[in-house]
Order: sequence, then structure tokens, then C-alpha cells
Amino acid sequence: MSDAERTHQGGCHCGEVTFAFVAPAQITVQRCNCSICAMTGFLHFIVPAERFQLKTGRENLQKYQFNTKVAQHLFCLKCGVKSYYIPRSNPNGVSININCVDQSSFDQIEIENFDGQNWEENAAKLAHLA
Repeated sequence: MSDAERTHQGGCHCGEVTFAFVAPAQITVQRCNCSICAMTGFLHFIVPAERFQLKTGRENLQKYQFNTKVAQHLFCLKCGVKSYYIPRSNPNGVSININCVDQSSFDQIEIENFDGQNWEENAAKLAHLA
């Protein structure tokens, strides 16, 4: 872990699902306008799977898949929050909802828009994130 990287903590609303991940103190996240992200307000921060650790709650997760069934949307069975999931764009990574993270561990969070409504034309823009 370099000096610019830190361990960040997050989880669902009720606290049953908790996780940690290693990432820089200054990050850029994506606000997607696809059907599911627009409805849930998910702000994506994608990390390689080896930088993510599910600490508690595996037994409290429910998986939801649609369309190509590549993405694995994971919701807490108790509170219904999707704090992270396995994204279609980076199936070897984890997309963390930055809204579900203790943001005090970051120095800066920049939000950029991503056009998920036109997924096929834009998916390659996310491939490098994990």
C-alpha cells in the first residue's frame, strides 16, 4: 500500500453487511444513468477484487441479476441496500457504492457522469477501473 492509499470502511444501512477496501485518498467515482443505477442513486467506485474484503454479512446478501446476467447485484436482506456488487464492466472487480462508505477517510471525491443508458457504446470507458 503506497502513502497515497488507505483502507476505507463501508457497509449497508443496518450494519449487517460491512466491508473494507484499499484505495487512494483522492478518487473519482461514476454516476451512472442506466435503469438500476438511476433508480438507486448508486455512485460507483470500482476496485480490483483483491483490494476488497467483505468483513460481515455474506449470509445476509441476496443476489439479483438481469439482462446479460453477468453483473451480480447484492442486496442486504435486512435493509435492502446495495452497498457493493460485481459489475458487468469489471467482473474481476467490485463496484462499491461510495454513498455506503465512511467518506471521512478520503481527502477528495470527484463525481463524473457515465452514460449507462448507452452501455454498449460506453462500457469500454470503465474497463480499466479494476
